[in-house]
Amino acid sequence: MNIQQRLDHEVASRDHSNELSYERPDPLLVASRYHDESIALICALFAYGNAHAIVKFLDSLDFSLLEQSEEEIQKALSNHYYRFQKADDVSALFIALKRLRSMESIENIFYEGYKKEHDLLDGLWNFIAILRQMYPLDSHGYNFLIGKVPPKINQAGTYKRYFMYLRWMVRSDNIDLGLWSKIDKCDLIMPLDTHTFSVAKKLGLLKRKSYDLKASLELTDQLKSFDPLDPIKYDFALYRLGQERIVK
Repeated sequence: MNIQQRLDHEVASRDHSNELSYERPDPLLVASRYHDESIALICALFAYGNAHAIVKFLDSLDFSLLEQSEEEIQKALSNHYYRFQKADDVSALFIALKRLRSMESIENIFYEGYKKEHDLLDGLWNFIAILRQMYPLDSHGYNFLIGKVPPKINQAGTYKRYFMYLRWMVRSDNIDLGLWSKIDKCDLIMPLDTHTFSVAKKLGLLKRKSYDLKASLELTDQLKSFDPLDPIKYDFALYRLGQERIVK
């Protein structure tokens, strides 16, 4: 069995809802309960660190606050914090998304940047810029949470949490939500975390030594040779192979 056959087998065997559980935690476990693009984005942006801790924190959030006043949001989240994010950072994200929801959908904002060249990065830069306009807080926790538009692509991090979110939104199967229709799944970019970075290198899918956006793009190009129409279908399988230490 070659690498592509192995990965195709992993994709098929993991394409069921049992992959998302408290025993096998993933932020998508929480996002899948709501089928809402704003709630899913919150779940994705807090998806760093220990998977059990991520899900525990997301379970503590009252997502109906997105429909409440800004004062109610700040009061309700005054004791909520997660790693780099203090309570002000958490409430800032809720308020920014509340303001955004009253203006435009997240999908349309991504699409506005994406549509000309079908470049997902153009869509992402457009979204980050507009999200920052919604609530221009400048703190370490908030900057880490929502990111910034990089001055140059070679100075960009992985943007893993955004690319994972886009996978959830664009792809549709028993794992991903498929809430969007305007972005083509062939244009998705591989969400690169420590597990997928390590597994991809061990499987010979990635040569780049730096853990950055260029590595995500290189791995995406490699996976397009396996499936040019849906290269990111391999993301969840690669992640689990590393998380479960099947590939060491």
